Amino acid sequence: MISISSNLNIMIKAVEKASKSVIRDFGEVEKLQVSKKGPYDFVTKTDKHVEKILIEELSKTKKNYSFLSEEVGSIKNKDQENVWIIDPIDGTTNFLHGIPHFAICIALQSKKEIISGLIFDPIKDEMFFAEKNKGAFLNNHRLRVSNKNSIEDCLFSSNHAGVRFSDLNMRYSGCAALDLAYVASGRLDGFFHNKINLWNVAAGALLVEEAGGIVNDLNQYPINKIDIRAASSVIYDEMLGTLKEF
Repeated sequence: MISISSNLNIMIKAVEKASKSVIRDFGEVEKLQVSKKGPYDFVTKTDKHVEKILIEELSKTKKNYSFLSEEVGSIKNKDQENVWIIDPIDGTTNFLHGIPHFAICIALQSKKEIISGLIFDPIKDEMFFAEKNKGAFLNNHRLRVSNKNSIEDCLFSSNHAGVRFSDLNMRYSGCAALDLAYVASGRLDGFFHNKINLWNVAAGALLVEEAGGIVNDLNQYPINKIDIRAASSVIYDEMLGTLKEF
């Protein structure tokens, strides 16, 4: 049995509640694809609705914690040392097009350090979570990064710019949070992305580290212009070597 903190327990309950509306709305988006109205406004409402549920649930027991969220921005409460970092739907474009590859993300930052991270893929029912110095897990199974030592055998992910730049074996999934979760679980060997937001990568960065991988120091960047590099410890330096000009 895995021992989890009260904070992580709160995070799990929050995403489980929020995911019900995401799954319901995703079914509606699939129908909207064939209507003249289109899904754009609908998805914006889903994003805001999920964010509202997450903030309400997280605030019930931690009333003073602050927030940093994609839609509402920064909410400064009494306790500014502890900050919930939220991305209500990472992979919105996938959601918008009826592609079932997106996630709800929550991280807890304490004194500028991410101490808890949760990425929930509601369609595949995969919950990735990690706590500082306690390991990374997928649905209660311990995660380890890949141990492939030949870069030719590895699979990497990035955004459109990264895929165009690199001649590594690349994928472009449209969901940075799940890309990082997949690095943590060994499905991918590395992930890199320039000028990304903290809420897209905070939870995933902790997952990779707790699964035995390496992530560069994200605190050196502004929260909306992070150049992230994450990979298994075996392949990290070699991946960086291919990205000197990126």
